[in-house]
Order: sequence, then structure tokens, then C-alpha cells
Amino acid sequence: MNGKVYLIGAGPGDPELLTLKAHRLLLGADVVLYDRLVGDEIIALIPDAAEKMYVGKAKSLHSLPQGEINSLLAKKAKEGKSVVRLKGGDPFIFGRGGEEIEELVEEGVEFEVVPGVTAAAGCAAYAGIPLTHRDYAQSVRFLTGHLKDGSTGLPWDELVHPAQTLVIYMGLTGLAEISDSLQRFGMLGSMPVAIVEKGTTKRQRVFTSDIKNIPQIALDNEVKSPALLIIGEVVLLQDKLSWYN
Repeated sequence: MNGKVYLIGAGPGDPELLTLKAHRLLLGADVVLYDRLVGDEIIALIPDAAEKMYVGKAKSLHSLPQGEINSLLAKKAKEGKSVVRLKGGDPFIFGRGGEEIEELVEEGVEFEVVPGVTAAAGCAAYAGIPLTHRDYAQSVRFLTGHLKDGSTGLPWDELVHPAQTLVIYMGLTGLAEISDSLQRFGMLGSMPVAIVEKGTTKRQRVFTSDIKNIPQIALDNEVKSPALLIIGEVVLLQDKLSWYN
């Protein structure tokens, strides 16, 4: 009899942001495949009896190709095991969750998706930056700064818009290009920007500047991944609303 795969969002780092369902399923897992962005405190919750498999990815450094991860999920489930695929943030927001369950559908493997707190929501909240605010932003847009082919390739002309917050995942490597391109398409160099490094964890750092100077700020402070970029007038509230130390 086949087992089942649970595609679980582990949130951005703080283990207390796990959902009750995620925690329950994690404790009952036979096999756990986890990503690089899953925090150590969350990994520590995995039962000792469970088989733990690291399948994380850093830029251009993959412990397993995505296709092999997809196949491994199906294989373990067909062995009759309860398989947890643990992913940082939310599996359906830049988490390749859709790619993984496509193969499960083709293989006839039962699965469930358990949403997680995505980095945009978690990191912004812990940085004291509301992504929407009646005085500053009536819309928010989530983007990835690193496409499948390695390019940035963002629709720059659509992104320079009043009363909008931009949240860019994986934007650190292409930060200079992001800064230059947004200004080239009409964004004022004074537009407020924040970088949230290792958001919601005990090592969180937040740097605020403007779109013109943020690349240098990142260099001067040796900002490392994972880091989230928040662009918009809402960043002006960060100093006033910051609460997490």
C-alpha cells in the first residue's frame, strides 16, 4: 500500500511560525526531505526515528537535481511511508512545490499541501514593515530576482507604480541590476528600500536605505543570503514600528 507525501511550508525561520498541522505531520513522519532554508530549530523537531534527507539548494549548488527530488518523493511514498517534504516559507511561493506535486500526480501518489508563512509576510512583520498601508501602499507584488535560467528578467516597466510595495525574493545577487533597472524605468533614487537578512531568526538584520544606495549598503554590511528586498514607501515606517530584536 502506498504512503503519502505532505508538502509542508516551514515558514521563514522562527519555529513558532509553524502551523499546528505542519507540526503534527512532522512529528509523525517516516521520511523528511528538507531544504537549505529550513531552520536548525525546526530540523530539531524531526523525530529521531525518521529518515532525514537534505536536498537543499544554494545558487548553482544543488545537493540533488530537482528531477531527482521529485522522483525520490514518489519512490519513498510507494514504499508505504509517510513522507514530509519540508520547504522554507510557503511551498507554492517560489518554492517549486508545483513542480514536485506534478510528478506525484503522474505517479498516482497521494499528497497534501500544508501552507506556510511565506518570507514576505514573516520577514516584513518581524522587521516592522507593513506591506500594505492606507497612506502608502494599496497593493503588494511578490517577485523573484533569480529566474530558472539564472537571469533577473523582471518586467521593469510594470514595477514602477505609485502606492505599490515590491517584495523581491532571491534578489541579493542581482541587487545592482535591480537598482539600476528600476531607476532607468522611472523610479526615484530616493525610493525607500529595506533588506531583511535571515528574517524571523535570532540572527535577523535589517538595513534601510534608498534604491540608489542599497547595493552599496549591502556590500558595506556583507549581507548574506537568505535576504529579502522590500521596496516602497512602507519602508519609512520601519524605524517607528520595529519590535523584534
